[in-house]
Amino acid sequence: MNNEVISGQRGEEIACAYLRSQGYAIIERNWRSRFGEVDIIAREGGALVFVEVKSRAGAGFGGPEAALTLRKRRRIVATARAYLNEVRSDLAVRFDLVALCGGRITLYRDAFQAEGRCLLD
Repeated sequence: MNNEVISGQRGEEIACAYLRSQGYAIIERNWRSRFGEVDIIAREGGALVFVEVKSRAGAGFGGPEAALTLRKRRRIVATARAYLNEVRSDLAVRFDLVALCGGRITLYRDAFQAEGRCLLD
């Protein structure tokens, strides 16, 4: 991976491979509800993890992290709730971010909470 612009699908493929290398088991990709879409749903240990993937060629304008806006986080949480209503999981829930920028992969575990707290704010 270099400083190329990475498409959404390619970024998600890179993120999935990286997450697997970190011990995540990928359950779903691009899961949709009427509220929005979650890029990746995975399991890590005792947690069900909803993962957003953001990619940018460079760090300008705040890099990929800046693209995880409050509005986007709310859509992810609403979509996660719809998923949980379907699967009835009793696992702990976590929201992670994989940021792809300038050839680097950064994993933010527990990047934000359903009630609004964000590690990146």
